[in-house]
Amino acid sequence: MEEENGGLLVQSLIETVNEIASISDYRCSVKKQYCNLARRLKLLTPMLEEIRDSKDSIIPQQTLKALVLLKQTLDSAKDLLKFGSEGSKIYMVLEREQIMNKYHEVTSKLEQALSGISFESLDISDEVKEQVELVLSQFRRAKGRIDDTDVELYEDLLSLYNKTDDSAKDLAVLRRLSEKLQLLGIADLTQESLALHEMVAATDGDPGENIEKMSMLLKKIKDFVQTENPNLDAPAREKNLPPSGSGQAFADGSHKTPVIPDDFRCPISLELMKDPVIVSTGQTYERSCIEKWLEAGHDTCPKTLQKLTSAVLTPNYVLRSLIAQWCEANGIEPPKRSSSSGSNKSVSSCSPAERTKTEILLHKLASGSLEDQRSAAGEIRLLAKRNADNRVAIAEAGAIPLLVGLLSTPDSRTQEHTITALLNLSICEENKGSIVSAGAVPGIVHVLKKGSMEARENAAATLFSLSVVDENKVTIGSLGAIPPLVTLLSEGTQRGKKDAATALFNLCIYQGNKGKAVRAGVVPTLMRLLTETGGGMIDEALAILAILASHPEGKTIIGAAEAVPVLVEVIRNGSPRNRENAAAVLVHLCSGDQKHLVEAQEHGVMGPLVDLAQNGTDRGKRKAQQLLERISRFFEQQKHTQAQIEAHIQQPQPPTMANSGDS
Repeated sequence: MEEENGGLLVQSLIETVNEIASISDYRCSVKKQYCNLARRLKLLTPMLEEIRDSKDSIIPQQTLKALVLLKQTLDSAKDLLKFGSEGSKIYMVLEREQIMNKYHEVTSKLEQALSGISFESLDISDEVKEQVELVLSQFRRAKGRIDDTDVELYEDLLSLYNKTDDSAKDLAVLRRLSEKLQLLGIADLTQESLALHEMVAATDGDPGENIEKMSMLLKKIKDFVQTENPNLDAPAREKNLPPSGSGQAFADGSHKTPVIPDDFRCPISLELMKDPVIVSTGQTYERSCIEKWLEAGHDTCPKTLQKLTSAVLTPNYVLRSLIAQWCEANGIEPPKRSSSSGSNKSVSSCSPAERTKTEILLHKLASGSLEDQRSAAGEIRLLAKRNADNRVAIAEAGAIPLLVGLLSTPDSRTQEHTITALLNLSICEENKGSIVSAGAVPGIVHVLKKGSMEARENAAATLFSLSVVDENKVTIGSLGAIPPLVTLLSEGTQRGKKDAATALFNLCIYQGNKGKAVRAGVVPTLMRLLTETGGGMIDEALAILAILASHPEGKTIIGAAEAVPVLVEVIRNGSPRNRENAAAVLVHLCSGDQKHLVEAQEHGVMGPLVDLAQNGTDRGKRKAQQLLERISRFFEQQKHTQAQIEAHIQQPQPPTMANSGDS
């Protein structure tokens, strides 16, 4: 038994050394010492392999104790080296003394462990003995050595923290720090930010003054780097930007890259989010970034440091739509989500019993019995609502085509169960394409037109869920979904109106659907919702109008609907987001149409616009500034024209023919 334990111990030592050998580059402040330590430890592999392969499998007790100490110390060394490769660069400078103390403590214990190994009692070659003795002597020398530190780097960080009054000197310090710490790009800054997040997570959410200091220093460096290099993240975003020279201007009339709103950036990567998802604390992250965070073993929210009660990631469809709307308004192609590869496809973890139950329900769906179909659709509706595994398992079992076939059933209760089951199944990303591919859209539109109010509401919600996929927007719009959505927006319950509005908003992000919505009569309905007392639909109505106003037909119909007084009132008294959208609509109406400019000015828009330009959201400020400039230019032109007319009237008139004859 002792021999077996000794063999396992030696094998474990070899594996630990191999793990150390796989650790990549080290931070600049510890690079020399850590590279030396890793190199020396890798030289122990031949000795350990010869002990493992020795014919004499009995390891003396003294050597066994030394190997146990060596294993403990190697584990400590591995943690130290891993932190030296992945840890915070700023921390390693500020706390270098503490880090070097740990380094010397590890080297001292390694020297102690290796000294306890009796080479005479082990069957290893002379060459390997000499190699280990060389490593041992190097550890002895390193144990008492004190290397020079980069004093300037340390002092630069302290001076930056203490805030010097000399801004030019601050810039020089920031430049030196970003270069020496190799914090030169988005990837470097993101990695440093994650390293600090991990340190905070290790403190159970109580970061302390030092980590707060480091976070502040990182923010200063990050601001400097992004200011010095405004196109720093261009490679990551270039496919989302219009090509240079394309003649496509941004919404504010300039050709500069627009500033991405903070709400649209992932808190981890700082990039525009492609696939925003919500974690259990309510925070939103880019899916790939938060998945990496969770895969690394973290169970806290990176932003709030709260413990996550669940690892479930819920797609943030509303934010994704807002990002798409912002991209369109700024002439940027909306970011494309990476398509699900086979390796990433969700696979259910349902038990055999649960799978059997699903198969039984599918048999009932396929039967000719209305009672069986109704009960099966109802059970599938509830199962699909319960969790993600069920949604995957139900789709894998082949339920989607059977449910699609029941959408046209004359039995209202079965229809309600069926459309709601499809709505619940559509929450799963992989199921969205499967539902549309199964030919569900015409059936959903049928329910939207003919179903009970509950069924119509859930049909609208299903269309919204499916339209998150860009290509589905085209399919849904082309198959007649928009007119019945407009009808539901007009005559539905409060929930029905909300569902219809969110579906229409999402569908109208696609340019080809805007004209369909306008021709379906959505503008008069939206204007009525805007003026309803206590209607609760102002947010949705303005968001849709802001999209439609960019379409020629939309602009014409909105202008004819006497929208200007209503928009001016919203700019005066609305919420920040509504003021922004109202200004965006007004910008489109006033573009090339002096009548609306005069009307807006007559209704007192100037004061609210000045306030919006000073206190609104970023987009609201830009829209307000555009309107103020247009109004100013228009009235300057009016004054100039009036002055020319008056000057012409005051000029002496040439003699008439009659006067000429009298003389």
